[in-house]
Amino acid sequence: MANNEHRLAFEKPIYELEEHLEKLEAKPEQTPEVRNEIRGLRRERVELIKSIYGNLRPWETVEVARHPERPMTADYLETVFEEFVELHGDKHFGDDRAIRTGFAKLDTFKVMVVGQQKGKTLKERQLCNYGFAHPEGYRKAMAKMKTAAKFGMPIVCFIDTGGAFPGIGAEERGQAYVIAQSMYEMSRLPTPIACVVIGEGGSGGALGIAVGDRVAMLENAYYSVISPEGCAGIIWKSNSFKEQAAEALKFTAKDLLRFGAIDDIIAEPLGGAHRDPGLMANRLKMYLRGALRELCAKPIDKLVAERYEKFRRMGIFLESPPEPAQQPSPDGHPLRPPHQTAATAAPEPV
Repeated sequence: MANNEHRLAFEKPIYELEEHLEKLEAKPEQTPEVRNEIRGLRRERVELIKSIYGNLRPWETVEVARHPERPMTADYLETVFEEFVELHGDKHFGDDRAIRTGFAKLDTFKVMVVGQQKGKTLKERQLCNYGFAHPEGYRKAMAKMKTAAKFGMPIVCFIDTGGAFPGIGAEERGQAYVIAQSMYEMSRLPTPIACVVIGEGGSGGALGIAVGDRVAMLENAYYSVISPEGCAGIIWKSNSFKEQAAEALKFTAKDLLRFGAIDDIIAEPLGGAHRDPGLMANRLKMYLRGALRELCAKPIDKLVAERYEKFRRMGIFLESPPEPAQQPSPDGHPLRPPHQTAATAAPEPV
């Protein structure tokens, strides 16, 4: 079970039932009645978790995505991949620990891994800047991805950040420009790219490494243009409206799959990835293995063209306002809009 300080409010009924179950299981002598009660409580626990996690509200999804015990990039580097060799530095300014990059093996695939890392202990979080990457982090990611493309290696990206670092120093070093440049470069890299949102997918900080042939989300992750707190502060001028903001943003995996913004949802273990990190790693590995097998079988030209078209189709755009409806005039001729004269009106079709 999770530490008391890591327990989520909506999980309280689960933990109460589990504590009662632990007390019964700890009894040295168990009568048939106690054993039957234990079996019943185990079944009840499973059904309770299914019921709660099957009906999470958007803000509760955010809480799960931010859970301190949720597996992060560093965890998956140990459980999903083999022979990870980390690469450092952007050759311009420094090495940003909020983004980790390196060579790795995924079964028979030799890949380049790019992942955002928040850290778990206070010391790790400070070292990783709580997952808020600076421009040098994105430059590092770009450089390593270009190296992967040069040698024909697929790229795997793990997205888990509240956003890019918004400080003065980051802006002075070109934060917005380098994120845009990273998205541009990823859109045309001649190698397969698989991206997975494993926790938080916050704004441009996430988009900077999320332009891929396959973009998937873990079941309880979220992917948004802004955090619920940021949205509430702008729209309602108060952080207390974060739950309403989460409802309005439509950023859950189910929402984004319906909108066509992502390609797949990877199911999490019962009760979230933090309850069974090993099973989550196995499911993630199976997904990546299948995605890479499919992508590597495609000709590179077709792969890059499909990647471009995929992102080009997202969203709905109106290039010009619709023409006003024309009603016939008393003499039978259509009425022209006020700004049109006979000389400027569009010619009638022949």
